Amino acid sequence: MALSLMRENDLDSSALRETLHWLAANHRWTWAPSCRRLLFSLPGARAEKHPVQVVAALTGEQVEALLADNAFMTRVHAEIEDLDGVLANPVEPQIGYGSPEFGVDALVPQYSGGLGILAGDHLKAASDLGIPLAGVGLFYRQGYFTQVIEHGRQTETYPDLTPSGIGASDTGIEVAIPFPGRDVQARVWRIDVGRIPLLILDTHLETNSEADRHITDRLYGGDRLDRLRQEMVLGVGGAKALVAMGWEIPVHHLNEGHAGFIILELIDRVIEGSDLRSALGRIGPGLVFTTHTPVPAGIDRFHRELILPYLEPWAEKWGVAVDEIWALGEDPDEDAEFNMAAFTLRVCSAANGVSELHGEVSRDLFAGVGCGDMIDSVTNGIHARTWVGPELQDAFDEVLGPTWSDGDPDAWERVGDIDDDRLGRLRRNASIRLSGLLSDRTGTMLDPDALIIGFARRFAPYKRATLLLHDGDRLEELLADDSRPVHFVYSGKAHPLDGPGKDMISEIIGFSTSRAANHRFTFLPGYDMAIAATLVEGCDVWLNNPIRPREASGTSGEKAALNGGLNCSILDGWWAEMFDGRNGWAIEASHDPHVEDRDHQEASALFDVLWEIRDEYHGHRPVFQDRIRHAWRTLGPRVTATRMVRDYLERVYRPALDRARG
Repeated sequence: MALSLMRENDLDSSALRETLHWLAANHRWTWAPSCRRLLFSLPGARAEKHPVQVVAALTGEQVEALLADNAFMTRVHAEIEDLDGVLANPVEPQIGYGSPEFGVDALVPQYSGGLGILAGDHLKAASDLGIPLAGVGLFYRQGYFTQVIEHGRQTETYPDLTPSGIGASDTGIEVAIPFPGRDVQARVWRIDVGRIPLLILDTHLETNSEADRHITDRLYGGDRLDRLRQEMVLGVGGAKALVAMGWEIPVHHLNEGHAGFIILELIDRVIEGSDLRSALGRIGPGLVFTTHTPVPAGIDRFHRELILPYLEPWAEKWGVAVDEIWALGEDPDEDAEFNMAAFTLRVCSAANGVSELHGEVSRDLFAGVGCGDMIDSVTNGIHARTWVGPELQDAFDEVLGPTWSDGDPDAWERVGDIDDDRLGRLRRNASIRLSGLLSDRTGTMLDPDALIIGFARRFAPYKRATLLLHDGDRLEELLADDSRPVHFVYSGKAHPLDGPGKDMISEIIGFSTSRAANHRFTFLPGYDMAIAATLVEGCDVWLNNPIRPREASGTSGEKAALNGGLNCSILDGWWAEMFDGRNGWAIEASHDPHVEDRDHQEASALFDVLWEIRDEYHGHRPVFQDRIRHAWRTLGPRVTATRMVRDYLERVYRPALDRARG
C-alpha cells in the first residue's frame, strides 16, 4: 500500500509522512539495519525514542526538506521496496503463540529478560520463514522497570507508556474475560513484527473498575492475585482476541504456563453438557507447551483459596464441580496449590524443554504430574539479524553470503575467508563501540586491546554473578597485570522483590569501585536489549557460571558466539550440547553437596580457565582467532532462531496441525 502511494505521488508530503509511519510501525526495522539507520536519521530522532513518535513529531517544514533531499528519498524508496517485498505474500495465522512478555526492541519495553527476548526472536524468525503464527501478550503501561543505582544498590523507576508510543495500532476490538461477579474488558492492540502480528491486551478502560484498569500496568508487578488476574486476561482474553480478529487458530503454543488459562476458553467452546473429559480430548491435540524452568520454584502456582473464585464461573457455566477443574492443575507435591505447568501438561498433546539437558531435567521435574515422559526438547536460538552487529553483518553478507543468518552450514564453512587482519579489525571496532558506551554511562575508560570478559543477565542467585569474588586474591592478581590486561564488564537486573539478587548487584558494584578492581571491573547499569546488543558485540569472552543444571538454556552466550565472542561456561543449558573442546571453554562443575565448598571449587576451576584464556589472547592471538572461526563453523548453524523455529515447525507445529484437523 505504501509503495503504490509513493509511486502515485512522489512529492506529496502527507504521503511521505504516512509512508515513514508505515516503516516505523512495522518492527522489521529492528532487524533491518538500513531501515533503522534511515529512521534514526530523521530530525528529532534519539536513541531512546521510538521512531513512530519521531515521525509523528515531524513539522511540515521538516517533511518538505526531506522531500527535497534526493539521497534521502532514494533510501526511502529502497526501504519501501524491501518491506513491501516482505509483506507481498501475507499468511493468515494458524498458530497462536501466547507469552507474558515479548522482547522486540529496547524501545518496546514489554519484556523483563530471557523469556521475552526469546519470544521476540521467535516472532522475527517466524516472519523470516513465513510461518502462519500470531503472538498474543499483554500491554504493560508501565512496562518493566528501569534500573537506577543509588548508593550502590538497585532501585526501580517505571516508564509511562502508551500503545501508540511503542508502535501499536488499535484494532477496535474489545474482549470480555469472566472474573468473579463481573467481566473485565480488554482492548486489543496490534504490533506488526514483519509478517507476524502481535496482539497485546490492555485493561485500562473506563468500562472497568479502577482496580481492574490496573491489571495490566506492570510486567510481573504486584502480588499473587495481580499475577492471577493478569494470566486470566492473557490466556482467556488472548484466545478471544485471536477469534475476534477473524482467524481460525487450530494450534496454540504456550510459552511457559503463564498463558495456560487459554484452556478454560478452549474448553468453553467445545464442551457439551458436563462432559469435561471429552472436551479436553477435543482441545488437547492442538495445544503445545514449552517449559523454561528447571526448578520447582520457577513454576507459577496459585493457592486454592485464591484461585477457586476464578474457576467457579466456568464450573457453573459447564455444570461441573469446581474440583474437576481444580484437579487438572493440582500440584503433585504442594498441598492446596494450583500448578500452571501441571495444568497445561495434563491437557496438551506435546511439550518441550529448551535444551537437550533441560529436556532431561524437565522429564524428572514433572514425573509426578504423570506426563513427564512426553516432554521433548527444542534448543533455543537467537535471531541473528537482530543480535549480530551491523558491521559484522556486512562482512558476513560479503564473505559468507546472505544465508548465514538462517544457519546455513555451507555459508558458515566460508568463515576461513575472513583473514586475521580483517577479523582483528572487526573485533577491535566492536570493542571500541563498547568502550564508548562504558565511557558515556559510567565514565570508565576501557582499553579495546584488553581481554574483555562480559557477564550480563538477570541477577538471580543460581546464576552466581559473584562467583569470581570467592577468590579475591586471584581476581586482584588477574586485574593488576598491566602487560596482559583483562577487563570485566557486568550488567543485569534483579527482580524488584529479589533481595538476594539485589545484594549480588551491590556486591559487584562494591568490588568494581575498590582499589583491587584497578579500574578494570565495571558494572554497567540500566541493562536492556540495547545495552545487551553492544555487550555481546564487544566482549571477547562471554562468562556464564550457573549452578548446573539450573540454566534451562541461556541464550546470551549464543548472541556473543555469533558476534565472535567465545563462551566460557559451566556445561549447562545450550552449551552442554554444543561445546566441542575447541569452540570455547568449559568450567568444570563440582558435585560437592556443600554449597560453599562447591562454589569455592568452581571458582578455582574458573580462574584456571581464565588464566589459560588470558595467555592465549595476549600471547597467541592467531590461535585465539582460529578458535573464533571454529566457533562460528560449529555454532553458527545451530544457534539461530531460524533453526529453532524450523525445529518447532517440523517437530511440533505440523504434527499438532495434523492432530487438530484430525
